Amino acid sequence: MRKLLIAVSILTSLFGCKNPQKEMPKENPEAVTTKNAVGQEQTAPFVWEGANIYFLLTDRFNNGRPENDITFERKDSTAVLRGFEGGDIVGITEKIESGYFSDLGINAIWFTPVVEQIHGATNEGTGATYGYHGYWTKDWTAIDPSFGTKKDLQNLVQVAHAKGIRVLLDVVLNHTGPVTDIDPVWPEEWVRTEPACSFDTYENTTACTLVKNLPDILTESDASVELPDTLLAKWKDEGRLSQELDELNLFFERTGYPRAPRFYIIKWLTDYIHEFGVDGFRVDTVKHVNENAWAELRKEAEYAFDTWKKKHPEKILDDSPFYMVGEVYNYGISGGRKFDFGDKKVDYFDNGFTSLINFDLKNDANKSYEEVFRKYSYVLNTKFEGKSVLNYLTSHDDGSPFDVDRSKPFKSANMLLLTPGASQVYYGDETMRPLQVEGAEGDANLRSFMNWEDLEKPEVQNVHEHWQKLGKFRRNHPAIGAGKHKRLAKKPYVFSRTYVKDDYRDKVVVGLDLPKGKKSLWVKGFFGDGTLLHDTYSDTQVMVKNGKVILDNDHDTALLELVE
Repeated sequence: MRKLLIAVSILTSLFGCKNPQKEMPKENPEAVTTKNAVGQEQTAPFVWEGANIYFLLTDRFNNGRPENDITFERKDSTAVLRGFEGGDIVGITEKIESGYFSDLGINAIWFTPVVEQIHGATNEGTGATYGYHGYWTKDWTAIDPSFGTKKDLQNLVQVAHAKGIRVLLDVVLNHTGPVTDIDPVWPEEWVRTEPACSFDTYENTTACTLVKNLPDILTESDASVELPDTLLAKWKDEGRLSQELDELNLFFERTGYPRAPRFYIIKWLTDYIHEFGVDGFRVDTVKHVNENAWAELRKEAEYAFDTWKKKHPEKILDDSPFYMVGEVYNYGISGGRKFDFGDKKVDYFDNGFTSLINFDLKNDANKSYEEVFRKYSYVLNTKFEGKSVLNYLTSHDDGSPFDVDRSKPFKSANMLLLTPGASQVYYGDETMRPLQVEGAEGDANLRSFMNWEDLEKPEVQNVHEHWQKLGKFRRNHPAIGAGKHKRLAKKPYVFSRTYVKDDYRDKVVVGLDLPKGKKSLWVKGFFGDGTLLHDTYSDTQVMVKNGKVILDNDHDTALLELVE
């Protein structure tokens, strides 16, 4: 860095600075590119603490294989948006290959579970519903054919990795799918079917069913159990009974675990790491399971990830550890690391989790940028050092999203993508996909099919381009999500972020709510006079003079990086 500044000073003295603002070439000049083991170019190290994660419903994103839209005779009529709509693994892969995620600055994708779902429909009070969302497991060892095949999943992971994108599997340990006429309840040694949770104590949140007719796995039990007869018969019919039993024997011999329900499921979940090299888990319904089970899942996930890397050294992206982010419903960063059950507090970060989904930002987003950015930077760099949170504004099961009518898409992008921590872009945030659907009830409103056709509209294109610019800046600069925040000027609002780890140093400046036309951004004390900067938002080069840079454009946003 010192050599760069000296060189800049020499060039400045030789040639002067009569034209401090000029067009830049389209290539990103921010950093020297390197290549990882799979040959994918990188301009910055990947950091989970500041990742830009895209979350989508597998069934609602893109239909890549229409012939698998209806499987297992799932033909009964359902309530609005409560049946299978055709999205699948192949559809996701197509969008990865097309560069859609890369253009958004996405460096990790989380999609809803793809394991085999119950075959029948059930009514939870909002109309007949199939397991289109992936959270109603029938068989953890199989991929639901409506979503695709194991070969499809393997290809998705390979294609994503070739683009430098990590893959998170959504996993469920807490419950099976509901009981239907064609989906029998699991044995009583495996599940409880009552009481329903009242959520007022630790026990009444963990040792109970989340809702009626959602059998709860006895994750607290260490008692050995036999496999359900229906599962054994299914495996036999599919010609894989011996293979599944042999693998289970090897697992329990290696680990020494009792053949208790949770350990069977932990084995089945971590098989997807062994087989495909997925990079992390998003874990469902975390607070409804005793926390020691998550530490056990983490242990086996790390073993599987390390084993996969040893077997496939040529496919390793980097040395990032296995990632586990948990959904502890209503957990917020404001409460610190622990979640309060009323009679007990649990620190899930001490029980296997790298990160937790943060339910606070959707409310914090109504505050000023500086109030939010300062708070999150301070908390993450003190109480949460080495850990992080995953921020979101909209999601698949939060009925109170920020900007439910999609009237503030630019502010949503600014708040989500520039707040310290990892960011969760929910599919359609970037295209203003409606969150209110006529005839839909409850969370079905949040789960419409991706509105690809709206990308033809100029107003959606403008919003989409804004999300792309901010997303790529976040991806290229760990300082945005994982760095330290400092306000440089109040009006116009300008702030800096700095990230330092080992020999890597990242420094950026961002301006928001800037006036149209000529504008001055104060950077004194952060970038010295004579420093060349690139505003990636307007794609122009500027030089620091008298502690500030001058931009002249109609944009209200500036994203400044060093020219190197």
